[in-house]
Amino acid sequence: MDEDTEQDGPRDGARSANAPRHSRRLSDKILIAFHHACDQADYEVAEQLLRILEMMLTRRPTSPDTNRRRNMESLVAAHERLWHLRHPEASDR
Repeated sequence: MDEDTEQDGPRDGARSANAPRHSRRLSDKILIAFHHACDQADYEVAEQLLRILEMMLTRRPTSPDTNRRRNMESLVAAHERLWHLRHPEASDR
């Protein structure tokens, strides 16, 4: 079974009619991809993913989002992680 199948459920139509199609929001998947890019030291891709995530979280919401504060905290933490990865000498001080 591949990694996508484990996170999102089976893709062959074996789901029950009441099961959600996706188990995570798109913004969550982009954040996961950002951290994966950081783990792989692909900082250019991580930066692009972060820009996309920031655009998604800062545009005017179409519906009230009860998790907005948590989403913004995750965005700030992601920016901090990328900065520290790109500036390791600052952490040594």
